[in-house]
Amino acid sequence: MKSTLTGLIAAPHTPFRADGALDLSVVPRQATLLARNGVTGAFICGTTGEGHSLTVSERQQVASAWRSATPTGLQLIVHVGHLCLAESCALARHAAEIGADAIATIAPSFFKPTGVAELVEYCRQIAAAAPQLPFYYYHMPAMTGVSIPVAEFLPAAARVIPTLAGIKFTHEDLFDYGRSSEFEKGRYTMLFGRDEILLAGLSLGATGAVGSTYNYASPLFLNLMKAFAAGDIATARREQARAREFITVLNQYGGLAAGKAAMKLIGVDCGPVRLPLRQLTSSQEQSLRQGLDEIGFFTYCSQVA
Repeated sequence: MKSTLTGLIAAPHTPFRADGALDLSVVPRQATLLARNGVTGAFICGTTGEGHSLTVSERQQVASAWRSATPTGLQLIVHVGHLCLAESCALARHAAEIGADAIATIAPSFFKPTGVAELVEYCRQIAAAAPQLPFYYYHMPAMTGVSIPVAEFLPAAARVIPTLAGIKFTHEDLFDYGRSSEFEKGRYTMLFGRDEILLAGLSLGATGAVGSTYNYASPLFLNLMKAFAAGDIATARREQARAREFITVLNQYGGLAAGKAAMKLIGVDCGPVRLPLRQLTSSQEQSLRQGLDEIGFFTYCSQVA
């Protein structure tokens, strides 16, 4: 199935109240911010969205809220991965019912597929639950422990998943990324999933990328992509270096939790993270702000007026 996903696709945080309950009133502000800052899509309920920390009902509520809030021009990709195959299929059907633009699933991370055949069959059944939607396999070995090369997955999946549109490739194996990008002359969209090395993905042919930092730093990455497209590699390298700089600061404070804190700093408070993740303390949030300020983050990030 032909994909239309290109450009920057943000992986939004799921907003919670202080007591840990969903706070769906924040979703319209998130969607508006993304559209205003040139982001082309929202990949919801994935890693950044703490999808595996949500109940199925909560994930359906989040998806419905995003469908209602998504402005014209912003595509909605619903991550439906779950440790239970039947629940993944239910989430896929729900995504189709609400009119999502695509679905994706990560590999199961407890009982893992032992080879390509098992992974493909797992994905086939999920894709078949929403046969009208483009399907993406979400490859992230660092979280799943499933390191089956995408270059081996694609030929097998292409034969049995008619809705296969591409891969969300969140891995540092650029050899596998390059091989997969060239499969059947680039038939499948290879969404690059490592913000800190986006330039490397672009050099291997990426035309779309999914990342958490596009929630609040899309202007920087759009400059990077524009420079690369114009052949201005020096500028592209400089922008990538600035991205690595602020990502390094975020990682010092816990990665995902720090990302939620960054959302608060730019004016969209998405609340705390859920256990087992650890929320930043007030002093850590202050230190984070100072660290980001020192590297000029607030001169190029997306901010709410």
